[in-house]
Amino acid sequence: MNTVIAKRRRAAAALVTAALLLPLTACGSDDDKKDEGGTKDGGTRQRADLTVLAAASLTDVFKTAGAAYEDAHPGTKITFSFEGSQELAAKVRQGAPADALVTADTKTMDGLRSDTGTPTVIAKNRLVIATGKGNPKKVEQLKDLADKDLKVVLAAPEVPVGRYSEQILERQKVDVKPVSQEPNVRAVLSKVELGEADAGLVYKTDVQAADGKAEGVDIPDGQNAIAAYPAATLKTSEHTAAAAAFVTWLTSAEAQKILRDAGFQKP
Repeated sequence: MNTVIAKRRRAAAALVTAALLLPLTACGSDDDKKDEGGTKDGGTRQRADLTVLAAASLTDVFKTAGAAYEDAHPGTKITFSFEGSQELAAKVRQGAPADALVTADTKTMDGLRSDTGTPTVIAKNRLVIATGKGNPKKVEQLKDLADKDLKVVLAAPEVPVGRYSEQILERQKVDVKPVSQEPNVRAVLSKVELGEADAGLVYKTDVQAADGKAEGVDIPDGQNAIAAYPAATLKTSEHTAAAAAFVTWLTSAEAQKILRDAGFQKP
């Protein structure tokens, strides 16, 4: 009889112990989920799927930067939406779901102050004259773009690169009649690459990314314009901490090297 009673007591004690440990186990699981993995440098992992709205001229370099960021921050996935800055601004105003924004000018970003966190300039760029491979029309300077026999394509004036183009052409008193005005800088470059235009004004980095399909004619500093690229989180983001971490990372040594290698200038 004593043996039976002892067995029952041991069974009851085991049940009580299990009941007491269950909440602790659950708490431990939550902590594991929060801290699971971590970053390569030992930081806390930000688990989130981020959507970043970025200027079209960042298309190639941000694909590289995004892959590097995901590799260093397991659990974070970044999806980019590349368009002209004015189109990105329209999306923000319409409440499109996104977490961060990077434009090709400060003017567009400044117009979204009520929708963003404090912006940080992450890079700068400058304009060049894009021509077809081998520069068949022998374009050498801005004044050549006024040639009526030359098919010139520009970005629309509401696009940052289009606005910069207008500024430098007006300062040099160069009257250009473009055959078309495109919604973003990559569309301008595409027209030149396809031979639909003889020349166009784009960013230096766009010609570098063309991989030999187009050539760039440098514009002297005194005649040129400098484009600044500000980045900011969006107030509608559902991943505030992760979005802020990505924007901050864009100023890191690793990200800045990626930007420099792509031809962008220091902020």
